[in-house]
Amino acid sequence: MPKDVILQEDIEHETCPLCHKKSLILTERETEVPYFGKVYIFSMTCSNCKYHKADIESIEQKDPVKYEFKISSEDDMKVRVVKSSEATVKLPHLATISPGPAAQGYVTNIEGILNRVKYQIEAAREMEEGEEDKKKAKNLLKKILNITWGKEKQKIIIEDPSGNSAIISDKAIKSPLKVKGIQ
Repeated sequence: MPKDVILQEDIEHETCPLCHKKSLILTERETEVPYFGKVYIFSMTCSNCKYHKADIESIEQKDPVKYEFKISSEDDMKVRVVKSSEATVKLPHLATISPGPAAQGYVTNIEGILNRVKYQIEAAREMEEGEEDKKKAKNLLKKILNITWGKEKQKIIIEDPSGNSAIISDKAIKSPLKVKGIQ
């Protein structure tokens, strides 16, 4: 077990919700994320159909939260990000990652978030038939590359009603998230 994993439990041979075979492995891991605290990482992985779902949850109850971070250098690519499945990630004028039934929770860094967006744009570009849309995708990919290299600035915003997300940096601005229906 890696030294940052405090507790790990695997349950094998569960029924997969997708292929209905008894090939699903449920994993629950308790780990410590520096400057964030102890978290549970949950995952389901099917060895038959490759179905995968994961989430992350803080052990302590957290209030709805909003983080803003200005990406301005190549060094910012290393900034740690904790994203729950309930969080919305916004890269203004670039992309939005919205929560939904297939949303995943994960621990990554700024570069990891940008790579996820890059892969989504690349996949969408492959599906496009119009040259105008392919050109837009190409320009977005070029922008992501420039951000990654520190040649272009970009804001990243994470809004999480569960409070289980964070951008772990002194440069990150943390504020309460105004949740509709809650004052």
